[in-house]
Amino acid sequence: MVSAGQTATSTVTVTESNIAKTMKSGSLEVFATPAMCALMEEAAQAAVQPHLEEGEGTVGISLSISHDAPSPMGSTITAKATVTAVEGRKITFNIEASDGVGIIGKGIHERFVINNEKFMAKVGTRKASN
Repeated sequence: MVSAGQTATSTVTVTESNIAKTMKSGSLEVFATPAMCALMEEAAQAAVQPHLEEGEGTVGISLSISHDAPSPMGSTITAKATVTAVEGRKITFNIEASDGVGIIGKGIHERFVINNEKFMAKVGTRKASN
């Protein structure tokens, strides 16, 4: 059962693969905002997955963040997610990322609990129109 107060962290090192220049979110060799978003979502998912029923997962439904400070190559980035509310199948998190010097980003994230099999069956029925 998911409840307020549950937390988890995820950590990554800033390398060529997750800098703005490589991810095409900018031209500099600093930790990319899309990489920070992914790390924050990873931490949120980790905070709740152990508390879900067999066959359940979560999907992100909203993410509102600020990226407040740059982090150079070699930095260790840690994202922390804390469950702040559970409303039915919707879970809200406070999220933040830090690089050992200080907080580099923060915000609010929402995820929705889904049945993995049913969700993937719906995905299979979606077709792009040309």
